[in-house]
Amino acid sequence: MSIYTILAAPIAATTEEKNSEFLTFLHPVTSRDEAMVHVDGYRKQYPDAAHVCWAYVIGNTRQPQTQAFSDDGEPSGTAGKPMLHVLTERELGNSLAVVVRYFGGVKLGAGGLVRAYSGAVSAAVNCAQLVEVTPCIHIHITVDFAKETKIRHLVNTYQGQVLHVDYAMQVTLQISLAAAQAELFTQQVINETAGDALVHIDD
Repeated sequence: MSIYTILAAPIAATTEEKNSEFLTFLHPVTSRDEAMVHVDGYRKQYPDAAHVCWAYVIGNTRQPQTQAFSDDGEPSGTAGKPMLHVLTERELGNSLAVVVRYFGGVKLGAGGLVRAYSGAVSAAVNCAQLVEVTPCIHIHITVDFAKETKIRHLVNTYQGQVLHVDYAMQVTLQISLAAAQAELFTQQVINETAGDALVHIDD
């Protein structure tokens, strides 16, 4: 689960190819339902458009939770797939791209369509403000009270966060930590506590 980027806010851009106009809209989304609400909205907003093509990625682009695209009547593979490819290549997770095309009377051919749709999304991404996201996981560590300070120090060293502490026969700390650091952190906890710590990583 590597670092990826998301949109800070929705963005719109317009490009033109041989008299055809391409209106591109990018939205941050976290589910298919949310993405489809935006797509339906653009269909209603531009009822006279030749095509309303779209693509989305939910989660990290390298390990997406889900992704999909639609050519909306353009030749198969010439619109939605190139749009999705741009989102993936630019590592733009949790994002939806919608391209509304107004036909200008000149056919672009398959290669021309691929270039036009991928170019339209690229132009919009170039204008967008992006935010970096570090995927985090939750880890539960149970240790003797005497070792709590040592665990807290390790958490700070790895720039993690203690979310909750439960005091019983032993102390259990719930920690949020960058997923990429989890394996190294866990090993160090075991080393520092001479194997006495009970470590559980949430699925």
